[in-house]
Amino acid sequence: MYAYTRFDKAFLGSRVAQFRAQVERRIDGSLTEDEFRPLRLMNGLYLLLHAYMLRVAIPYGTLSATQMRALADVADRWDKGYAHFTTRQNVQFHWPKLPDVPDILEALSLVDMHAVQTSGSCIRSVTADHFAGAALDESEDPRPTAELIRQWSTDHPEFAFLPRKFKVAVIGSRHDRAVTKMHDVGVSLVRDASGNPGYEISVGGGLGRTPFVGKVVREFLPREDLLLYLEAVLQVYNQIGRRDNKYKARIKIMLHEHGMDDIRRRIEENFALQVTRYQGVDPAVVERIERDFTPPAFKQGSVESFARARKDDAAFRAFTNANLDPHKNPDYTIVTVSLKAHGQTPGDASSAQMRALADIAESWSHGELRVSHEQNIVLPHVHKGDVVKVYAALQRAGLATANIGMISDLISCPGMDYCDLATARSTNVAQAIAKRFDALKLEHEIGAIKLKISGCINACAHHHVAHIGILGLEKKGVESYQITLGGDATETAAIGKTIGPGFAADEIVPAIERLIHAYLGLRSSAQETFIMAFRRLGPAPFKKAVYEKEVNTNAA
Repeated sequence: MYAYTRFDKAFLGSRVAQFRAQVERRIDGSLTEDEFRPLRLMNGLYLLLHAYMLRVAIPYGTLSATQMRALADVADRWDKGYAHFTTRQNVQFHWPKLPDVPDILEALSLVDMHAVQTSGSCIRSVTADHFAGAALDESEDPRPTAELIRQWSTDHPEFAFLPRKFKVAVIGSRHDRAVTKMHDVGVSLVRDASGNPGYEISVGGGLGRTPFVGKVVREFLPREDLLLYLEAVLQVYNQIGRRDNKYKARIKIMLHEHGMDDIRRRIEENFALQVTRYQGVDPAVVERIERDFTPPAFKQGSVESFARARKDDAAFRAFTNANLDPHKNPDYTIVTVSLKAHGQTPGDASSAQMRALADIAESWSHGELRVSHEQNIVLPHVHKGDVVKVYAALQRAGLATANIGMISDLISCPGMDYCDLATARSTNVAQAIAKRFDALKLEHEIGAIKLKISGCINACAHHHVAHIGILGLEKKGVESYQITLGGDATETAAIGKTIGPGFAADEIVPAIERLIHAYLGLRSSAQETFIMAFRRLGPAPFKKAVYEKEVNTNAA
């Protein structure tokens, strides 16, 4: 993984010192809250419903064991003993006290971590495939590209005050695990007909109150032109993106209002003006970044214990069926650790669990972890001969839930429990759904499904691109939950459609239960997933089931 240079460390040190002085001025009254707000946002500090919240960057989701331990230390020393992992692969602390925040940032800087550009109208923390560098279907590790973009975009003076926040995702496989089509810019590593490496660039994706799927603006861009092309995209956005209405200030609205042909023309003209005198990135910088992402020295050894445990232990077999994915090294596997134990707040991990994950990664995953946009933790490089030991350690930490990709592995924002923007609670609904289907013992029968819950129209939980999405709203002082169906966050991205009126808080779980029972009765075979059945049948039979008053318990 990327190792910080003396320049990086000096930059973080000066940034922490600068913010420490700003905090002191806020505390002594020299700065008003309005004056302090843009300064704290530049350092990832929000003021939410009950307290400040600090969002720490985990660029492209990659963490070392040392960094995970540092996060656990922050949770214990300055927060309430836990952290929340987010859909942008970042981590949030919900209860820091303002005078302590500079100390937190200083402690994090010692392990090459920061909160720079995790908020504000700037280029936010770059995300990538959480299986990057390990996935069997990967053509190339996207993290060197993501790191290059991170370095270019950090404190970029031209793009520090954009019309609105700007998000970039990078993928290196055909299967999109980074939700690139829902980002302002999506970067996909591709090759042309002659095998030359390059990028496919999409623009204009986004969720929130007006969701759009990103569109391809450049099918093939040579590798050496990436940063210049991104500059061209952002210059067009800076020039004509709306600033009169924050709800219409994203690049997706610019694209919608001007049309792809006009936006493509403007980008290409900007690009052409500069490309002839562009000398590119120093090759030494690129080489150095790529060296930092050299795969670990994979070990050799017997994998017989893995096969034997799968045969003899039903619980272990269930875990490996649900939580493991193919690795490019056939003796290795990718282990996803669920932060969705039934009844747990999705994405939360205690400090003890974080330390356990650090120990496990250090012992059996070459010291490396990942944060997924689905609010789980990934051990990217585990030898199959070590999976039994990893599983046992996860059991001891309460982290061995075998539900990855299932209905209880749902994404949820913190909702009205913490967020001042939320209009409804979300975590309690997520917990109730998980516990209900665990009690019904239907999860494995239901199979692969994506369920996501947002507590307001900002859609931080990506409910628009869920197979089953739930949006919590306030209507006449009462929480109301709308259901959307048919969303997709992958390479076949689609926005789900609302199927009808919302449900009260005590009605939403039974409505989801009716929906799932209908699916089990309607599917053509056990191999037909929910999204496959929905695409075959359309919304009508599912809508009918949701608005029925009685659950057909024989449908399963």
